[in-house]
Amino acid sequence: MPTDLNLPAPYAPHAGLAAAFDTCALIAILRGVTPADAADHGRALYEAGFRIIEVPLNSPQPFESIAAIRQAVPADAIVGAGTVLQPTLVKDVKAAGGELIVMPHSDPEVVLAAKAHGLACAPGVATPTEAFLALKNGADVLKMFPAEQLGMQVVKAWRAVIAPQVPLVPVGGITPDNMGPFLTAGANGFGLGSALYKPGQSAATTASHAKAFINGLRVARAGMRK
Repeated sequence: MPTDLNLPAPYAPHAGLAAAFDTCALIAILRGVTPADAADHGRALYEAGFRIIEVPLNSPQPFESIAAIRQAVPADAIVGAGTVLQPTLVKDVKAAGGELIVMPHSDPEVVLAAKAHGLACAPGVATPTEAFLALKNGADVLKMFPAEQLGMQVVKAWRAVIAPQVPLVPVGGITPDNMGPFLTAGANGFGLGSALYKPGQSAATTASHAKAFINGLRVARAGMRK
């Protein structure tokens, strides 16, 4: 018999991603980073406490940046690619050292390709139908995108029907100061884009932003316990 009727299939999340997410439930999105700067930003994020870093594939030479970050940070960090739109790209991400496929959509072919190659996958979902199909295909994390449009009420409604062990991760418009209501509604973590990193900024600025998000998450969680 199934142990959780809110799961369409046995849920066995990628062990490395689960451990990294438990350590820090924030995913850094380095859209636009270049290979020359990638390692410095990766180290800055890791030293601030981040353990999950993605380089969107619409960045300059993304596979080179993924490889540079993978070499720069310890093994307990998960490095991967975002904006993965085609299943054929999954093997290229893996060849660069990536362990995570992040998508703005929930194309089953991309999810299945990620799992076939042993990579973690966080598909973008905006409806319950997309969410449950993604889980059926092996998704490890549900990327609720765009969070600005979905809002806290949608997170709350989804949390009522999606098994509690499945992480809900809003992405889009998240700042160090607005995480509390999402957490209260049932979110587990967040993907962070331009509020964390903009192309051309220094690694010191990335470090400062990263620390602000770490502190914001700590404050938001503390507020939930009051």
